[in-house]
Amino acid sequence: MDRPRTDWTGIAFATALTLLIVFPLLVVATWAFTNVWRYPSVIPQEFGLRYWHAVLGRADVWTSITTSLTLATVVTLISAAICLPAAYAFARLEFPGRNILFFSFLAGHAFPKFGLLVAIAGIFLNLGLIGTFWGVVLIQLVGTLLFMIWIPVAAFQSVDRRMEESARDVGASPLRVFWSITLPQAGPTIAAALLLSFVGTFYETEGAWLIGAPQVRTLPVLMISFINNQPVIQFGAVLSVLLWVPSFIALLFARRVIGSGSFARGFGG
Repeated sequence: MDRPRTDWTGIAFATALTLLIVFPLLVVATWAFTNVWRYPSVIPQEFGLRYWHAVLGRADVWTSITTSLTLATVVTLISAAICLPAAYAFARLEFPGRNILFFSFLAGHAFPKFGLLVAIAGIFLNLGLIGTFWGVVLIQLVGTLLFMIWIPVAAFQSVDRRMEESARDVGASPLRVFWSITLPQAGPTIAAALLLSFVGTFYETEGAWLIGAPQVRTLPVLMISFINNQPVIQFGAVLSVLLWVPSFIALLFARRVIGSGSFARGFGG
């Protein structure tokens, strides 16, 4: 029996890609825990938490963290309340203009984002929403439409209709069928959409900066301010590591809650 050939080309590309992604992260993480690192030394001369104490001792950092978490939560909940019923309608109902309206949700992602934000900012200026919390909420809702419409539509379309019909045949109400059959099958994929919306909103920068600054400052906006105004690289590195926390928690959540088989079925896999 022939031994399988080793794909050295694939291994080389995978290794190069891993280094390309991981190496910058390692450098940033090293800077975050470095007190002194002077050229031409390859490794830091002194490790420590000096800059962590300096950053976490600032009131504006904690305010920006609270603002980012609050914004991400509010935007995700509002997006779910608006988009999930719409996604169910797109997946299950036929109505005039359905396809055109469905694909129109891509419009916000088909053009340069910053140009779209500038146009919206002009409208928000007339409405008095510039520099307000709810102005930032509205601008960030635009970025969640792709996740909260397209992904749940795929989830609802993948539900086994035969199980729903069988439940109706034995007398289950439409609401009971939805809660007992439809939602459990579509749930893992919908959870993924919620997760992507939360994390994407937490990291959103352009809309938060253009609409919210200077009154509303999220953690990514504050990090840009630190990088531009602070000559010490460790300040930006510490904030970068703090920004990794939501992604790390999201990955843990994904591994525990979103089973790979259920998630694949949500996309017709």
